Amino acid sequence: MLKKVARNVERKRRHVRVRTKISGTPECPRLNVFRSNANIHVQIIDDVNGKTLVSASSVELKLENGGNIEAATKVGTEIAKRAISKNITNVVFDRGGYIYHGRVKAVAEAARVAGLKF
Repeated sequence: MLKKVARNVERKRRHVRVRTKISGTPECPRLNVFRSNANIHVQIIDDVNGKTLVSASSVELKLENGGNIEAATKVGTEIAKRAISKNITNVVFDRGGYIYHGRVKAVAEAARVAGLKF
């Protein structure tokens, strides 16, 4: 009988595969998404220096329901505003091993609409 592997372990394995191809530089940092059942967190990271440049989350924005698409859209808009205020316009998108669908897609599209290029 095959042993069932936990969902998060599989996600982390996918994320490692994505990270071999994607890396953030000071000129074009990485926009990373983490989602839990209750909230969504987004960071813009410079991997060369190992620094988080900008971050936003549904917890920090004190959204009533942080685990839905509406909250993800607000977080995406907020991260773009903060990034543009620090003169960051080009980023590379890191979906964190999640499928580009639902909340992850909502964050990406909201950030694009608000002015980030990726």
